[in-house]
Amino acid sequence: MAVRKTPLRTCVACRRETGKREFVRFVRDADGEVHVDRSGKAPGRGASVCPDVVCFEAAIGKRRLGPALRSSLSEDDVERLRREFEDAIASSEAASSRSGR
Repeated sequence: MAVRKTPLRTCVACRRETGKREFVRFVRDADGEVHVDRSGKAPGRGASVCPDVVCFEAAIGKRRLGPALRSSLSEDDVERLRREFEDAIASSEAASSRSGR
């Protein structure tokens, strides 16, 4: 049986490359809405960011997240995405602590 390669992704802020499960994925759906993709499988244009607030702020501050998603982000969008990002990090940390990782 062949060994499957782990899909690699690159953080839009720090350019670190690692497995896609290590990142928080943002997706622009068909309606043009940008949101956090907790499943990692939502259809649409995606961009990956390290699960670190510093990388999220760098992606916003350096204006890399919007172009990666081929979308313009308003201040309201950024605030909403910041909350979704922090919720995603908190829930993944809680899941990791429950599983003993």
